[in-house]
Amino acid sequence: MHKTIIFSVVLLAVLFALGGCDNSRKQIVGRWKVESGETVWEFSSNGTLLTDGTPGRYTLGDNNRIKIQTSAATFVYQLEFQGDRMIWKDPNGSKLELSKIK
Repeated sequence: MHKTIIFSVVLLAVLFALGGCDNSRKQIVGRWKVESGETVWEFSSNGTLLTDGTPGRYTLGDNNRIKIQTSAATFVYQLEFQGDRMIWKDPNGSKLELSKIK
């Protein structure tokens, strides 16, 4: 009985975590323009991206993190959505704000 309860709690936690990733994946799909410049990021639902002609991949992790990999660099940001705005927060405190292109 005790093992069943523990298993159920762990299963629920995993399902909630996966649900959060799925919601972020739905929100991120599309074209986003960096507010402080002309750079456009295009995110596809299959985990690929394109920025200024450079292809790459992205993965969404726990705690609202995004890992972006291109041929030029790999980086991880804290990810936040506010309506049609996406904010990437760097561990050093800087942030990058993007607006969804409609």
